[in-house]
Amino acid sequence: MGCWFSKKSKRKSPEKEPTPKTVEDKANSSNANNIDLCSNTTEDPPKQYSWDKREKVDPKDFMLTGLKNATVGRLPGKLNGQQFVIQDCDNCKIFVLDHSATITIDDCTNCCIVMGPVKGSVFFRDCKDIKCVVACQQFRTRDCQKMEVFLCCATQPIIEASTGMKFGCFQYYYPELAFHFKDAGLSIFNNNWSNVHDFTPVSGETNWSLLPEDTVVLDHVPAPDPESEFKSVRISAEASRSIVPMTKGGRRKESDESCLFVFFSGDYTTANARKLIDELSVCRGSLVRARGEERDGSNTVTQAYCLFHNKASGKGFVLIQTKEVSMRPEDVSRVFQNDAEGLLEWITNGPVTALELNGDGVVEACKSMASDMFSGTKVFVSDNRNTSSRDVDNFFNFADMQMGL
Repeated sequence: MGCWFSKKSKRKSPEKEPTPKTVEDKANSSNANNIDLCSNTTEDPPKQYSWDKREKVDPKDFMLTGLKNATVGRLPGKLNGQQFVIQDCDNCKIFVLDHSATITIDDCTNCCIVMGPVKGSVFFRDCKDIKCVVACQQFRTRDCQKMEVFLCCATQPIIEASTGMKFGCFQYYYPELAFHFKDAGLSIFNNNWSNVHDFTPVSGETNWSLLPEDTVVLDHVPAPDPESEFKSVRISAEASRSIVPMTKGGRRKESDESCLFVFFSGDYTTANARKLIDELSVCRGSLVRARGEERDGSNTVTQAYCLFHNKASGKGFVLIQTKEVSMRPEDVSRVFQNDAEGLLEWITNGPVTALELNGDGVVEACKSMASDMFSGTKVFVSDNRNTSSRDVDNFFNFADMQMGL
């Protein structure tokens, strides 16, 4: 009995007793499986959001502060639509030769400033003795004194608590300027430079006026210094090279006869409008130079004036204003009235570009130019001088309403 019970209670089977080697093998096997599983698992890269991909910018690259007696600014391609700030600068020449979102100028004195096209607003505050070239959607000044502004503004310029303000038409060129206008969403034909609104008029005083028509831009806003970083940029302020057409604006018209010349949207609308304007500019420049020679005593102005007004194809007439706007069928009927039916199909491709030309005999000359220079092009030209003033008023009143002017 004792032997039977001792076998059963005291002894265990050797096969069932774990050994250190067996435990180690199991551990090694488990680790091997874990390693194999990890090797077959691919981790997803961290998710990137749009704000993670934005290029880091240094705010100092988009401002000019506390400078004196310096020629500074930004070359084309340095802003690319960013906001820009100019403040506390004295006796500086500033060239911002790129398109931007907005530009604010605060507390600057005795500075010359050139700004490339600004998609939004340009706002001068507490500035004095400033001469500038500006192209923007909105232009405003507040608490400023003695400014000369060569302006292209899509909306009505506004001054507030500002005195001694003088305005002229934008005249400027550098090679990238046309592209910058496009990038900023500005039309070279929508320029209300002379239609200034004074928020704080003073009875019996005039806070703003227009610069003389023959003002030379570079006499007021000089080109960059030859040794500056801008020396390689080809800059011109000649009216014939200016991206924005030179217009007479709100100055008194020289003739009672005006003509409406409208280009409808097509592949060469802008080029055709510029071609017509350039025909005017060549002779207009001759007259301006002749007037200068007359002041110098050379007495050639009469001959130049005759040449100016006897050029073929209507050359020598003055460009008063331009507009580029979209039209609906009901707009065409209201603006062009009896001529509307034949024009309805021409507005479907995009905005129209309109010019007001002024001068004795301008209607017949424009009809001749339309036939000779733009045969086959979609255009509208006033038919006779008895209705031409109505054509001009109808179109530009409509355009001003469309643009909220």
